[in-house]
Amino acid sequence: MYVLYFVSSLFLAQVTEAIPTLLQSIETFVTLYIILVVIGGFMAGTVYQYFFGAGKSLFVIFYLVLSLKSGLVSATYGNINLLVDLRLFLVATMLLSLLGFARSILQAINFMNEKAGLTGFNL
Repeated sequence: MYVLYFVSSLFLAQVTEAIPTLLQSIETFVTLYIILVVIGGFMAGTVYQYFFGAGKSLFVIFYLVLSLKSGLVSATYGNINLLVDLRLFLVATMLLSLLGFARSILQAINFMNEKAGLTGFNL
């Protein structure tokens, strides 16, 4: 994942000159996402791996909402005003993250169901 970030940062070098906080924002996102993936990997085989998967999905949603705000990004270069509408991207990413969140919750329920079945606990 970090290699992908490194390669993409080379392509975004010209954009980061115009928007200096972009690179720092991307670095923060990648770092926290990798931390959640690593912690989820350490918790493999437990129900906590699914909680970290759900947390990872919620993190993507909240980080995008905080960083993109309304989905409209504007920048001024000299006497040129650039307005980029990223609302469709924001909605698509949020829906995919919600799908990942629901998947993690259902996997946690399935995991607990299998554990209850293995211990012989019947209601």
